[in-house]
Amino acid sequence: MTATFDDLDRRIARLAVPALGALAVEPLYVLVDTAIVGHLGTTPLGGLALASTALNSLVWICNFLAYGTTARVAWLTGRRDDAGAGAVAVQGLWLCGVLGLPLALLLAVGAQPAGRALGGHARVLAAGVTYLRISAVGVPAVLVALVGNGYLRGRSDTRTPLVILAVANVANLVLELLFVYGFGWGLRGSAWGTVIAQWLAAAWFGALLLRRFRAAGGPMAPVPSEMRRMIVIGRDLFFRTGAILAAFAAATACAARLGPERLAAHQVAYQLFLFLALSVDALAIAGQALVGTALGAGDDDEAALVARRLIRRGFQVAVVLLIALVAGAGALPHLFTADDGVARRAEPAIVLLGVLQLPGATAFVLDGVLIGASDFTYLAAVSVAALVLFVPFAVAVLVDHDLGLPMLWLGLLVWMTGRAAANWARVVSGRWTTPVAR
Repeated sequence: MTATFDDLDRRIARLAVPALGALAVEPLYVLVDTAIVGHLGTTPLGGLALASTALNSLVWICNFLAYGTTARVAWLTGRRDDAGAGAVAVQGLWLCGVLGLPLALLLAVGAQPAGRALGGHARVLAAGVTYLRISAVGVPAVLVALVGNGYLRGRSDTRTPLVILAVANVANLVLELLFVYGFGWGLRGSAWGTVIAQWLAAAWFGALLLRRFRAAGGPMAPVPSEMRRMIVIGRDLFFRTGAILAAFAAATACAARLGPERLAAHQVAYQLFLFLALSVDALAIAGQALVGTALGAGDDDEAALVARRLIRRGFQVAVVLLIALVAGAGALPHLFTADDGVARRAEPAIVLLGVLQLPGATAFVLDGVLIGASDFTYLAAVSVAALVLFVPFAVAVLVDHDLGLPMLWLGLLVWMTGRAAANWARVVSGRWTTPVAR
């Protein structure tokens, strides 16, 4: 039965608000490391910068374990197949074993080449290699947490991941203070504190999942077909997310050729984009769970209603962010820089970032809807194809540097609008409700 408007809004809020909290908590591992290591000196902080870049890239590559699990579990939950939903997460855990140990070994062995590729040298490189090799011990734990997060989201439970991540981050803070300052372990202490906190979260997720699996009575043995399904999802999500990152990487590369002031101003606008994206990502996570469950129950009308409601709520959030960014364009840069030249150049980029919130909300919210519908191949194709829209703007800036950041951010606005239009067309067509045989 289709839910009432008020009831649907409450369901969205119950999922989105804790999801927003979890999204905000996740980066705290790196922020805590940065704050503590930063007091050790420039060299350890430089090493941490190298290591965190490599580790964040690894997590990004493996994020399919969360997204793919969410969509599949939500669909099976809608079909009232609790055993099947549990079995999906079991296969995810088996996949963590298959991928986790080789990835950990690869990270440990490849720490030095990775650090060099990121521009590290001398003592900074040595510090980064040390941190990466210790962090390799935590790689399987990170993968388990991704699967646990994905399973619980698919079961429309976003509060438990928030609690687990919050407790793990508190443990990380306490352990790092103890190891770094109490035991005098320096950068090694920071790395070990984070690894222990990651395994704490993994153990908590694992215990919860195993208890639910046993209660549902699902199979615990490996199922190669289910693991292959997740790997295919991983391929599609790799291209989808990679295309998004490529657009901003290209914009940053162009900004770097405009001089240090403009590069710094671009970085201010980009960090604001990443921070503000959390609010829309929370709605997208709600969409993954609600749409997947509705389609699993065979209620296409409910799924379409969720999509329309999320677009409306996303647009309302975007309007608030637009007003705040445009009104604060003159003041916001000064929170990030004391250089008046950088602040002045950041203002037009922030105004365009504000306008970008409108198509951005539609693009990201509908990403969540289409992920919930397991429409991964379409998302990958659209994300890659939309890059073409940004290319003329990047070329124009490279040819005429005077066009500067406004032209770059106008290009990002057009690129995001293209993604939003493509996602909108897919949802309106109705083909997204049965994209693949689940």
